[in-house]
Amino acid sequence: MEAVPLVQPLLFAWPADCSKDHMPEGPSIVILKEAMAPFEGRKLLAVSGSVKAFDIQLLKNKTVTFKTWGKHFLLCFPKFTVRIHFLLFGSYLVNERKEATPRLQLQFANGEVNFYACAVSLLNQLPDELYDWSSDIMNSAWNSRKALAKLDSIPDTMVCDAILDQHIFAGAGNIFKNEVLFRIRIHPASLVGHLPAAKRQQLVKGTVAYAFDFLKWKKAGALKKNWKVHTKKICPRCKIPLHKSYLGKTKRRSFFCENCQKKY
Repeated sequence: MEAVPLVQPLLFAWPADCSKDHMPEGPSIVILKEAMAPFEGRKLLAVSGSVKAFDIQLLKNKTVTFKTWGKHFLLCFPKFTVRIHFLLFGSYLVNERKEATPRLQLQFANGEVNFYACAVSLLNQLPDELYDWSSDIMNSAWNSRKALAKLDSIPDTMVCDAILDQHIFAGAGNIFKNEVLFRIRIHPASLVGHLPAAKRQQLVKGTVAYAFDFLKWKKAGALKKNWKVHTKKICPRCKIPLHKSYLGKTKRRSFFCENCQKKY
């Protein structure tokens, strides 16, 4: 497929600084929304791609705006929403194309966007009817009190599962889990109900704080450089080997120190 001459291309592929079980987390979706700014409020002149779940020509000649919720990127139209989820290996290109057929291609008067290896769904509702913005760790409507109440309601859940629960921490992923729990010195197999109130508050505040550090480092191309324990072998505090286990119901990789991360 020959690329059309457009404005300066922006290329992006999530796996550049990801581990093998990583999927794009909330800050990466915020970066995507920023990349889409030139197309905000513009009309789609043409739509193509390999989506089979619905007729993508429904989008043609319609004006689109963009929102994010956790790991979901949302194309917002007057009467419906299109959700894009990048799964493990999704990527996008702005004003550039791969040889592969895109899952969804959006063409505007001032450029184009191509989405690859992602799940694309049609939702017959508007975003405000579908999403609780107060659970999105990067949204201005984020509500810490609601997050604490949700944690109180799952006392028998391992903290490694709780931090990945998108109904509590929309946008947090496996990197968050490992890095935040190391920062606040909590063992990932701790039960939520056993955490002291101060530690639950640290968990909530720490997850949001890490989201904005993640965003800063991702933009600077320095995310992996700032990992303390994720995929690492030695504890940077204790200088002893870290443990790697597949814990909780999610069975995602946990990297942690048995010496400085307390099990509650």
